[in-house]
Amino acid sequence: MSDNEQQHRDDAFLAERFEAYRGHLRAVAYRMLGSAAEAEDAVQESWFRLSRADTHGVDNLGGWLTTVVGRVCLDMLRSRRSRGEEPLDTWHPGASAEPDPAQDAVLADSVGLALLVVLDTLSPAERLAFVLHDLFGVPFEEVGGILGRSPAAARQLASRARRRVRGAEAPEADLLRQREVVDAFLAAAREGDFDGLLEVLDPEVVARGEAGVTAGAVGVASGAKSFAHLARVARPALVDGATGLVVYAEGRVERVLTFTFVADRITAIDILTHPDDLSELTIEPV
Repeated sequence: MSDNEQQHRDDAFLAERFEAYRGHLRAVAYRMLGSAAEAEDAVQESWFRLSRADTHGVDNLGGWLTTVVGRVCLDMLRSRRSRGEEPLDTWHPGASAEPDPAQDAVLADSVGLALLVVLDTLSPAERLAFVLHDLFGVPFEEVGGILGRSPAAARQLASRARRRVRGAEAPEADLLRQREVVDAFLAAAREGDFDGLLEVLDPEVVARGEAGVTAGAVGVASGAKSFAHLARVARPALVDGATGLVVYAEGRVERVLTFTFVADRITAIDILTHPDDLSELTIEPV
C-alpha cells in the first residue's frame, strides 16, 4: 500500500470517528450559541482543527472534541459580544447550514426558547461553564482549562449561571426571606455565634472559594467564625438578582458571598474574590 493510500484510509477513518460525535458536538454548540447555523459553523471548525491535529495520543476523542468545540464557541460568543449583541426581541434561531429538520427539532425541544433567552443574558464564560458542566458533565478542571481559569473559578461561574437560569428574578417574598436568612447568618458571623450559624446552615452545606471547598455545617460554621472581622464590614446586596453579601475595601468590591437557599436554610456559599469574577457580577445595594 502506498503512502497516499494509507493517508487516504487514515483520513477516512478519522472522518468516520468524527461523524460519530457530530450530533453531540452540535448539541453542545447549539446550547452555547443559540443558533443552529452558528452551531454548524462551530462543529465544522472543530473538524478542521481535528484534521490538522496529531491525535494519536488522545485516548478520549469525544472529550477532546467537546473541549475544542467549547473553545470555538467561546471565541464566537466573545466576538459576538464585542460587536454588540442583537436585541433579544429580534433574535430567532437560525436555520442549519446543512438542514436537518429532525435534528433541529430535537435541539429546540431539548433546550427551549425560554432557556436560550436566559442563557443569552450570561457572560460568555458563565455560559460555557454552565453548558459544559451542568448540561454535559465536563469536569471543572477541563472547563477551567478552556477558560484559562482555576477549577474553583469555573465552579463559581457555573454556580452564578445556575442561579440565573433557575430564576434570577425571585419573587419579592422569596427575596425578603433570603434577606432574613442572610441577616441572621451575618449577625451570627459578626458575633462568632456558632449555634446561630448552625441554625441557618443546612447540615450538608458546602462553601466554595479559591482556597478550596468546605463541606458540612460544622466545618462551614467554624470557617464563618473566622470571617468575623470581614463580616463587620460586609453589607447585604442583590447579587445577580439574589440576596448576597459584599465586602468593600477602599471603595471597591473586595469579595462577594453568594448563597443558595433551600427551605429557609443556606445550602451553598460561593466566595468570589478574583477580579475577573467580580467584574462580571451585577450588584445592587439594598
